[in-house]
This record gives sequence, structure tokens and C-alpha cells, in this order.
Amino acid sequence: CSSSIDNINLTENRGDLGSGDDSLDGLSNRVPRCPLTPSLSPRKRTTSQSKTEPPLLRTNKRTIYTAGRPPWYNVTGTTFKEAFVIGLCGGSASGKTTVANKIIEALDVPWVVLLSMDSFYKVLNKEEQELAAKNEYNFDHPDAFDFELLVTVLRKLKKGKSIKVPVYDFTSHSRRKEWVRGISLKWYIFSGVTLLDMKVFVDTDSDIRLIRRLKRDISQRGRDISGIIKQYNKFVKPAFEQYIEPTVQVADIVVPRGGENFVALDLIVQHVHSQLEKVRIPHYSIQSALASAHQGQPLPKTLSVMESTPQVLGMHTIIRNKETNRDEFIFYSKRLMRLLIEHALSFLPLKSVSVETPQGSIYEGKRLSGKRITGVSILRAGETMEQALMAVCKDIRLGKILIQTNHDTGEPELHYLRLPKDISEDYVILMDSTVSTGAAALMAVRVLLDHDVAEDKIFLLSLLMAEMGVHSVAYAFPKVRIITTAVDKEVNDQFHIIPGIGNFGDRYFGTDAPSDWCESDEGMDF
Repeated sequence: CSSSIDNINLTENRGDLGSGDDSLDGLSNRVPRCPLTPSLSPRKRTTSQSKTEPPLLRTNKRTIYTAGRPPWYNVTGTTFKEAFVIGLCGGSASGKTTVANKIIEALDVPWVVLLSMDSFYKVLNKEEQELAAKNEYNFDHPDAFDFELLVTVLRKLKKGKSIKVPVYDFTSHSRRKEWVRGISLKWYIFSGVTLLDMKVFVDTDSDIRLIRRLKRDISQRGRDISGIIKQYNKFVKPAFEQYIEPTVQVADIVVPRGGENFVALDLIVQHVHSQLEKVRIPHYSIQSALASAHQGQPLPKTLSVMESTPQVLGMHTIIRNKETNRDEFIFYSKRLMRLLIEHALSFLPLKSVSVETPQGSIYEGKRLSGKRITGVSILRAGETMEQALMAVCKDIRLGKILIQTNHDTGEPELHYLRLPKDISEDYVILMDSTVSTGAAALMAVRVLLDHDVAEDKIFLLSLLMAEMGVHSVAYAFPKVRIITTAVDKEVNDQFHIIPGIGNFGDRYFGTDAPSDWCESDEGMDF
């Protein structure tokens, strides 16, 4: 429609990732489909994805991939800048989507999403449905859009929160039952003057726009020529002249000839690149600030270290010994994991309940006061703790996060995300085998917060942690409960915990890391 405005999310700090049921359909339209979740072979190590790989994919397994997103938060764990919003406006079939895609291509930033205002058409009642079927309903009037929902979604995106976007079916003139889910980016191209940082008007000749509309509506929306012409003359053209064309007066940039105007596109790209540089915060500066923040400070009150009983000390002695074979390492690691999970569950809030025993007596007991528990593992080694969690918590839901370090920039990057639906209502047990600097844990917690999980409902569990990692997480997220079996004092210049346990993932899965490639925080490759 003539009043449609396409939206691109451009980010240097966060990519748009789906979770729950679906990812944003707009993403999968410009990248190839991926058939299944990748196999994490126990004999092969995962590596950071290159820039040439698809930035985001949706599968029927609700698995989402990205090309990797660097940190989008500061030393306190909060997002360091709201999204930069770019609005694209223009007449129907003026080439807004083409301009958007060419900007995306020129930026060469993998964390980019195309989102259209077409998604925010209002739900039509029966009478309006009948008018639409006869091309008598005005889809080009502002009243046809659900601006309340649109603004709500944009504001959540700007704050870095997860969102749900409706899917509009142009054939049936209705919203589909399923909504697509996503989490925020740091750069958008959207509509709404008060939410825009950059306003772009795409100016294309009206005859060209009409020809494009005819081709599109016939091939993509199942319309007939007479209906298209009727709708164009009655609704599209008047709406453009009354509502769309006047907005050129408030545009920062006017792009004549749409996607063919390479000079204008280059100016837009240069400006966006300058904005990207302004918000780029090197990971080493974040880690340096976190490292210095805890010096001389006592361990935080949110930390709970499991009692070092002779049994626990004995198991630590076995798994820390470099001569321990793989079978014994796995066996005693699993024992520790089970004890750690049991210990962690004691911190969940419980409510008093009364039950009747088989003998007819009343027993006063306890039951979880929340709705449910969800486990989320930080791949790859955090996944080894899932079996212990499932053995203790029946029918628990599981999610996965993969975070790796970019060897060129030194920054941690989010590469993979799969979270259960409605995770915001749950207590979340976040699992990683070891935590040294806390970089992976910080990013994982930030992802959960952006999916509206309450900070005090997150429990970070790890077999072994360094003091630096404990302080880093507690400093950024003071309400997160940190639970471990032991805390070591040092982290060396290779990010290894000292005295430590070695590379847990390699020892557990039987893989051998190259001499210059070690893991810290499991999933963080340095």
C-alpha cells in the first residue's frame, strides 16, 4: 500500500534472533533455509562463523542462527545505547524494500533484519473482510494500521527487548494465527517521526510505481488487474497525495529513482557507518573494567559455594588431575553436576502446602512457588550439565546459547540461540561448566533479560569459577544467584582459571585443541 514503510534493523552490537515459535519471516526471505540444527560432534570443535555465512535462519525446529553479535551492553550489564532508527517512507512500490536491501548489502553488517509496516495492519471484522474481498476497503489510510502495536514493538526493540510481530496474509486480508518472534537489534529503518533518528524518503515516478504495483499484486497477492486499478485510483493515489507525499518536507534525505540512485545510497551508508563506530566498544575495555572493579573486594553475597565436604574435595582432586582418563573425568564430573543441581534447587522459592498421606494423615510440606523451571546451557560444555538437570527436574524445558570469540576483534559473539516459549515466566537455571572472566555468562544473562526473564529469577550454575568471573557477573547483574562447587583465585593471561581444571570441553568430549586455541567460559574461543 502507498502508506507502507519498510523497516531495517541495522546493528553493530546486536543481531535480531528469533526464539520460541518462529523467527521473523522477513529475515528468512533473504537468506537460504537451513534444514536442521547443526550437529555438535563430540570429536570436532566449533569455530566462529565467517561473514559469508547466513546471518539468520529459521527452521521447523525453531532454531535460530546468526553470524555472531558482539556485546551490546556496558560494564554494568545495561545496554549502552538505544537503537538508531532509520525511517524509509515512499509511495506504494516506490522501491523502499530495494533501497533497504541495497543499504544492507553496502553496510556488510551481518546483524541486519528487514521488517515491514505491512505486518501491522489491523484485524478486520466480518464487514471489513467483505469490503476487502471486493477491493472496497481502504488499506492505504492511516486508520488501517495498528499504530499502538507498532509503537509498542519499536519501543521494546529500542530498549533491547524481545518482541512478537504479527504476520499479515494479503490473500485472506487477515493476520495469521502464528506470530513471529525476535529480539532487538541496534539499528532500525522504520516509521514514526518521534522514534526516528534518520528519515529517508524514496521518490519514484508515479507511472513506474503503478507498473510495479500491478506486477507485484498479480504475481504475489493473487489480485486481478481491474481490482488493482480500481483500488489504486480510489485509495492508493489519494492516500499518497494526502499522507505520504507531504512527509518529504521532514525527510533528512530524499532518494530520487529509488534503488538506482547509488550516490544517495552511499551517503546513507556512510552516515550509518559513522554511527556504528560511535557505539563500538572494544571487548577488552569491558573486560578490563570488569577485572579492575572487583580488586580487593569480598566475594558477593549472591554467590553460593557448595560445602567442600571430603566427598566434594575428592571428586575435585580427580577431575583436576591432568592424568585422569576421560571415562573417570566424565563420571566424577557428572556426580558433581548432580550435587550442584540439587544444591541450586534449594534456593528456589517454595510455598507451604498440605497433602494427605496414604494413611489419611496430613503432611505439611513445600512446593515450588513459581510456574516452572527452564534450563539454558551455554554451548558447548554447558550442555554436559543438562542430563543432571533432567534427572532431578522432571519434564524440564531446555534452551541453548552459543557464544564464541571473534579471533579478529577479540570480542565475544552470540552465534546461536534457542529458547523455549514464554521463558519470561520461568525460573531459569543457566549452566556453564566453567566461568573464568565471565564474558560468556554476561552475554547469556543479557540475552535472558532481553527476553523479559526477571534478573532475580536467573541462577548461574558452574562446576568451577574464578573470582574474576564471579565479581564480573555480580557487578553487572547483582540480583543473579551464582552457584558453584568451587572458586579459584586467579585467571592467567590466556584466560585459564588457576589452578583450574583445564579445558573442560576438550577433556569431556575427547577433543584436542590446537596449541594456540583454548576455551574459557566454555564456548568462548580465544
